Amino acid sequence: MSLTVVGSMAFDEIETPFGKSGRIIGGSATFIAWAASNFVKPINQVSVVGNDFPQSELDELKAIGTALEGVQIKKDQKSFYWSGKYHMDMNTRDTLVTELNVLGDFAPVIPDSYQGSEFLILGNLSPQVQMSVIDQLKVRPKLIVMDTMNFWMDIAMDDLKAVLKRVDVLMVNDAEARQLSGEYSLVKAAHKILTMGPRYLIIKKGEHGALLFYENHVFFAPALPLEDVFDPTGAGDTFAGGFIGHLAKTKDISFENMKTAIIVGSVMASFCVEKFGTARLKEITAADIAARLDQFVQLVNFDIDLV
Repeated sequence: MSLTVVGSMAFDEIETPFGKSGRIIGGSATFIAWAASNFVKPINQVSVVGNDFPQSELDELKAIGTALEGVQIKKDQKSFYWSGKYHMDMNTRDTLVTELNVLGDFAPVIPDSYQGSEFLILGNLSPQVQMSVIDQLKVRPKLIVMDTMNFWMDIAMDDLKAVLKRVDVLMVNDAEARQLSGEYSLVKAAHKILTMGPRYLIIKKGEHGALLFYENHVFFAPALPLEDVFDPTGAGDTFAGGFIGHLAKTKDISFENMKTAIIVGSVMASFCVEKFGTARLKEITAADIAARLDQFVQLVNFDIDLV
């Protein structure tokens, strides 16, 4: 039931219409681990941090079942840092500062203890880094999920397409799906992307939910309407963590179970946005998750008589 997570562990500094976070912990691998830990252990973390990354955060990750042998600590360098400001709609944001620091020359190393992991999720890193991870695995995982973004489509499309041939599930947002495929219609975009290698495609639409495509099948999962959306940062990675966590827990990678995994991912993302950074994810219990899953069921459940 083991899961390997590859991604960034970082510092974020966020401003929204509702407040400022100050310098807090973020990064794709961090959010994925906190979400997935509710469903599966161990989580084999692969990342890189500088000497400024708090030991207390590493200790908390260990406490929830995260193995850190694959996390490189560069004693003489700083961790990745990102600062951004969200607009009132909370869907658009401006990047104020990006400092790659240790992430600039990150070369992941997969420890022997991680070999044989059944599930792998590749967070939003360069396609070359994602490919190097796949190449290091002695046994191909049961399922490989990857995230990417428009930046890599702009500067490394050939490398990105090479990685796509090696993975099972691709996660992108709607704008990225359109850029990757050259199609405006998301249905046409999905059909084209599925010819590039992945068997499944997930298109994340933020507050408007997510779409799952497989062959000629499509499934739509809504996002839970929330009174307060405090900070969307990390919601996509938290969604991914819930998704892969459920699949790793059940070991069922059928289309039907992926539908459930999409809902689980949406539930975890709905918690993430309620506070800055990982703060809300650190508070939730199994009972909280079960209650919100029930809310999702009620959201889409209806009876109809067809005459």
